[in-house]
Amino acid sequence: MDISIVSSHMPSPRPEWVVRFARIGLIAKGIVYCLVGALAFMAAFELGGRSEQSAGKSGVFRFIMEQPYGKVLLALVAAGMLCYTLWRFIQAIRDTEEKGSDAKGIGRRIGYAFSGAVYGALAFTAAQLVLGNGGGSGSDSRQTLARELLAQPFGQWLLGAVAVGTMAMGLYQFYRAYSGKYMNKVQQEKLDPKVRQSLVRAGLVGYIARGFVWLIIGYLLLRAAVNSNSREAGSSSQAFQFLEEASYGSYLLGALALGLICYGVFMFVRAKCEVISTK
Repeated sequence: MDISIVSSHMPSPRPEWVVRFARIGLIAKGIVYCLVGALAFMAAFELGGRSEQSAGKSGVFRFIMEQPYGKVLLALVAAGMLCYTLWRFIQAIRDTEEKGSDAKGIGRRIGYAFSGAVYGALAFTAAQLVLGNGGGSGSDSRQTLARELLAQPFGQWLLGAVAVGTMAMGLYQFYRAYSGKYMNKVQQEKLDPKVRQSLVRAGLVGYIARGFVWLIIGYLLLRAAVNSNSREAGSSSQAFQFLEEASYGSYLLGALALGLICYGVFMFVRAKCEVISTK
């Protein structure tokens, strides 16, 4: 199906709205990743009574709720993630990045839509917590996905395909880091020359750390597929726990946590300096 046909029926957003959605969304994403990294670091070295289970994104939402004016703060984060979701959908449907309608272009645009759906689900979870509906207290979303797929014909193969795709996303993060593509649309001249190199390195470290998280989550999904056991799947909090249980696990998790903080910091850089295509 040609996505451009769908996009022709979507009202054209005013460009400044797209830019605002993108920048607010990137700030919200940066806040979430900085908190995920901070809580994971605390869990790694048993600081403040934090555990790996409290370091996932749902754990971060509960952490925000525990702070003074927590509902207001979490509502702002949820609104920011909703902005990010809308921006990703605009990228996918309007093709603001000019990826085209060939197989490769559609694949990239589907990736934008998938990213939007993921952060839309997170925004919904955060909103549930704000409204007191118990958001984030349910079972892990990837375990739910694994259970649903395993219940289908050829379920192990389907889940295995999802696992391989997840690990491929992890490898793509490494590619973005080492190729320098993460800096493609960042206007470096807007950065203070004294801190520019440090922020560039933060992005490099951040994308590598995110790649490892994707790889571990993919491995957990693959293990669930091989063993036909949805309980072996997991999200970032289970990935942190898996890493913690390895040799020198606390140090490995601590290093990964610092990398995720770097990724969050780089989201702030993108929010300030990225060229947002509006077409």
